[in-house]
Amino acid sequence: MGSLGLPRPRPGDLIEIFRIGYEHWAIYVEDDCVVHLAAPSEEFEAGSITSVFSNRAVVKYSRLEDVLHGCSWKVNNKLDGTYLPLPVDQILQRTKEMVNKIVQYSLIEGNCEHFVNGLRYGVPRSQQVGRLLLGRWLLAELSWGSSSHQ
Repeated sequence: MGSLGLPRPRPGDLIEIFRIGYEHWAIYVEDDCVVHLAAPSEEFEAGSITSVFSNRAVVKYSRLEDVLHGCSWKVNNKLDGTYLPLPVDQILQRTKEMVNKIVQYSLIEGNCEHFVNGLRYGVPRSQQVGRLLLGRWLLAELSWGSSSHQ
């Protein structure tokens, strides 16, 4: 069972992990194991906030429990209504081919959410980035608006 009382994940499902200040994403493979991005230096703290500051990540095959670090999680295939998921065998083949590869990492263009969405749908998307950029735009608008009226 998921920590929020949700059903057990199925192969190809996306797992959203609620970290402090951000969400980490993984893709469920089999036997309580997932594939996810981690900074190359993080042998034990895979997926921690330090990965945000690295421009490279390693694709890890890990036990879900080892990736959680005590955080809550849920299955979240939220883009299923927007994009058609690839067939499960294709998702799993693509996912397993990536294990242990080092990939370019970018908070804005290539984060863990882009990575898992690319594997499930063939489309690397991140809604976290959209919220981040919208927040920055709103802050800029607010500060510009207040300074222009003085």
